[in-house]
Parts: sequence; structure tokens; C-alpha cells
Amino acid sequence: MIISNYLLRELMKPLLAILGVLVALFASYSTANFLSDAVNGLLPGSAIAELTILKVLIALEVLIPAALYVSVILTFTRLQGDSEVAAMYALRLTPGVMRRAVLTLAVGLALLVGGLSLFVRPWAYRHLHELSDRAATLLDVDAMQAGSFYVSQHGTRVVFLTHRDGPGSPARDVFVKLDYPDHTEIISGRLASAVPDGIADGGSDVNLNDADIYELSHDPAKADQVLHVQAMTVDPNSHAAGPAGYSSVAASTARIATSGSSADIAELQWRLSTPISTLLLALLGIPLSRTRPRQGRHLIFAKAFAMYFGYYILCTSARTWVQHGMIAEFPGIWWAPAILGLLLTTMSRYRPSLAAGR
Repeated sequence: MIISNYLLRELMKPLLAILGVLVALFASYSTANFLSDAVNGLLPGSAIAELTILKVLIALEVLIPAALYVSVILTFTRLQGDSEVAAMYALRLTPGVMRRAVLTLAVGLALLVGGLSLFVRPWAYRHLHELSDRAATLLDVDAMQAGSFYVSQHGTRVVFLTHRDGPGSPARDVFVKLDYPDHTEIISGRLASAVPDGIADGGSDVNLNDADIYELSHDPAKADQVLHVQAMTVDPNSHAAGPAGYSSVAASTARIATSGSSADIAELQWRLSTPISTLLLALLGIPLSRTRPRQGRHLIFAKAFAMYFGYYILCTSARTWVQHGMIAEFPGIWWAPAILGLLLTTMSRYRPSLAAGR
């Protein structure tokens, strides 16, 4: 028990550090992308923090197994380098004690990853889609720059500014296209300026001067309309988002479990495979950490990273193939974890024992 508790503590130290670094890097990358949209007026700044948290929750099912995998390799490589493994063998401790310590931690994290994948991730995707669609209706006209098309809500709203000196300044020759269920509205204004007092949720009312409004009906029986106005005020956030479409990644596990769709089957198998991958990767770290005398550690980590990325590519490719019907429901994506399990069995059986580094 003393040795097992010691191994668990030694595994937890790098695990928490690596997971913290991975989460920080992923959150920074996501925030940078959202900030770019906010700067360009496509996203209100108030939504950045919530969107980033949702993205991190979605990524945890991948970040946790990766952190556990690296922490196992780091821990056992260090133990061998400090001759602690040799001391454990001298005390007649079997390799099974070390595997059980890893398995204890891996099972707990596999259950956590399974919960994240089955329940938290689809919930986070649903809220991410809802927030993104809602944010798409809140164009920040004050931040828009000239020479770029601002497309939101899947192309149902397009804004283009021909000339503008800088953010906050009036714009000249403005083009706006709004798609509605029964008609398309096109507005062409010679001069546009934001109304500061109308600021709300990152957007603002806009004064348009010398504007032409074209209302193009989708019904051939109805005539198109053209209107010219000297001045008008429009609300860029009044174009409500349509209902969100169905997405397998955002659907509940109970729903996709009863679906026969290839996309739903691929998504369900992916969610069920994540805890299995967590266990297999953790156990794979043990044989990968074994070193021979005078063997450099850089070779161990090169092989470890190659195996991890190879396995991740296999899983994502298998998921895509099932999703598009290129592979049947069985074997589905299960052949990828099966290959990893076969590799783990082979390495555990035929590689030198942990005592080889003594």
C-alpha cells in the first residue's frame, strides 16, 4: 500500500501540471480565435469567456487521456533513471503492483472522461451552438473595417463597407443583405454612422443617409419593391437567428443511441470509445517508458508521441468513415482501439521487463 500510494502521488504530480498546461494552451488558442472575431465585429466581447469555457469542456475528453499518457511515461522514466524501479524489485515488488497503481488512476479518469463524453460534451456543444447563433445576430458595427464582407447566420446576413477611415468613424457606400423566409432585403447607403446611445450587447443602431432599399420577393406572383430614403435608422441586431439545425455532436446520448443514422452511430461509438482509449493509453505508457542502459529519453518520447498521434488519427479517421457510411456499424470505429490493445499486449509481453534498466 505504501508503494502504491507513492506511485499514485508521483503520477498525479505531472498529470495535474501537464493537464493544466494543455488546458491553458487550448483556452488561449480558442480565446485568440474569438478575439479575432470580436475585433472584426462578428462577435460581442461579452461572449468570449463563455464560449472559451464551453470549448475547453468539449476538449477535456481528449486532453485528459493525453495528459495521463504523458504523465505515466514521465513518471516511470524518472523512476528508472533514479534507480527506484531497481529498488522496488529488490524489495520483491512485482510489475503487477506498478500496473495496478496506474490502473487505479486510469479507471477513475476513464469514468470521468466517459461522463464528460456522454453527457457534458453534448451539453456544451448545444450551448456553444446556441450562443454562437445568438452572437451571430449581434454585429458590432463600430468595429467593422472597410473592404471586408461580414457574413453571419450562415449567409443570411451580409454587410460590406466600401470606405471607412477607421473603427468608430462614419462609413461610405454601405451594402447590407438580409434574407427573410419570404423575401430578400438589400440596402445600399451612401453614408452610415453608429448611434452611440443605442449601444446594446455589443451592437448599435445605425443612421443611414441617402439609402436605397430593395425588397426582392421569393414569390414570383409578388412584385419587387424599391424605396429611396434620405435618412433612416436601422438596428443591425434585429435580424433574429433561425432555429438551430440538428447536430449529432450536440444531441443527447439517449437520442443517438436509438438512431440508425450513420452520423449518430459514429458519434455514439466515439463517446463510448473515449474511456477505453483512456485506459489503453495509460497502460501503454508503462512499456513505452522502459529504457535500456545508455538509451536516450528523447527516443522514448519520440516513439510515444508518434504512437499517440497515430492512434488519434486512426480514431478520427474511423469516426469519419463510419459517419459517411464507408464502414459499417460493425466494426465501426472499434478496430482502432483493438489495434491499440493488440499493440499494448505485444509490447507488454515481448519487451524487456522494467528491471532491464537496473
